[in-house]
Amino acid sequence: MDGAAAAIAQQLQQARGTLSRGDVAGAVREFEAVLARSPEEPLALNALGMIALESDRAGEAESLFERAARSDANAPELWMNVATARRRLGRDDGERDALRRALDLNPHHLGASIRLAELHERRGEAPLAMLRWSQVLEVSRGITDPAPAFQRVLDHAREYVASEGGRLASSIESGIASLRDPLDRRDRRRFDACIDRMFGRRQIYQNECHGLHFPFLPADEFFDRQHFPWMPALEAQAPAIREEAAALLRDGVEGVEPYVSMERGAPQSKWSPLDRSMDWSAFHLWRFGVRDDAHCRRCPATVAALEAIVPLAQMGRRTPNVFFSILRPHTRLPAHTGVSNARAIIHLPLIVPPGCGFRVGGETREWREGEAFAFDDTIEHEAWNDSDQPRVILILDVWNPHLTEIERTLLTRYFDVADASGFDPAAVAAVAD
Repeated sequence: MDGAAAAIAQQLQQARGTLSRGDVAGAVREFEAVLARSPEEPLALNALGMIALESDRAGEAESLFERAARSDANAPELWMNVATARRRLGRDDGERDALRRALDLNPHHLGASIRLAELHERRGEAPLAMLRWSQVLEVSRGITDPAPAFQRVLDHAREYVASEGGRLASSIESGIASLRDPLDRRDRRRFDACIDRMFGRRQIYQNECHGLHFPFLPADEFFDRQHFPWMPALEAQAPAIREEAAALLRDGVEGVEPYVSMERGAPQSKWSPLDRSMDWSAFHLWRFGVRDDAHCRRCPATVAALEAIVPLAQMGRRTPNVFFSILRPHTRLPAHTGVSNARAIIHLPLIVPPGCGFRVGGETREWREGEAFAFDDTIEHEAWNDSDQPRVILILDVWNPHLTEIERTLLTRYFDVADASGFDPAAVAAVAD
């Protein structure tokens, strides 16, 4: 800092001290002395603008704030002050311009988004207000403990998005009903998710892989059944598979073990309540790519169906994993994500009492006994059994249907080579349900 800059910094500090002691007139003189030396000093201009604003001289404040914002081209807060002065002056168009300039400098500026949402709402511009309030809610998603005043803002945003979004959605949906309504659920599923996201009715979740992430695959929560032409043949074997699952429950077979088994001394996590607990247990037929012959002999119908029907994913000593997943009554699994999007997870529900459910991303489904589905477990998902009876499903790994045959072959070879190199496939265990 050169001598002139140091002198200006000292003058600014002195003026702020004078203002903090309540001597407004003295502070004005000292800030003006700074401007005499440096006419476009942004801190002095902004301070004088704040003094003018507090004295109800909004026009003067606007001019000072504008000069400050032009002098410091990288400070969105200065444009926020311009917006405040213009709001006092009742200049909606000018306020909108200033807020947009702040957002140009920082697209995630929460204050500017809130002020712009308020402006649109005040002017009765419901579609624009709803979109801005939706953005506020999106940007605020990671704030876990908002201050009371900010919490009131978020509550208002949610109420506005819900009420106006519902009204706008009804209007728009009535306009497209003749084209949309005749379509089956599969054909309109992605479009419906798009519209729901636009109106704040759902969140779109992204992949979060804790192991291998295969780029450029669609991040879809539930895969369409058309990708798995063998699924009806597997469902046809569900009664026999269910009998073997029921026998595991009835006979208390050795080999049913807690699904979560953390290392001793592991730090507390969301899985700690389930650590070594039979609340969530499993009976593995294949685990980390290895077939358990003893367990398979206990379930011959299940194994025969799988080996005849299902193209299991082959990724060295990582997949396939095939197991009966048993969730005790009144047990909930925390939201979590899996290891790799190169695989798809198949659920074949076998014993499902009322009160069970499953969410992947923004879509919640009920298990229906004998009706299989496939999902991407690298998208956040959770499961629960609120009933008084155990829930049992068969879980298995297959390839992500968007992989080509060449890509599957390459991945299989890659994992074979990785395993031969000594890389431990079980170091990061999959969590799937």
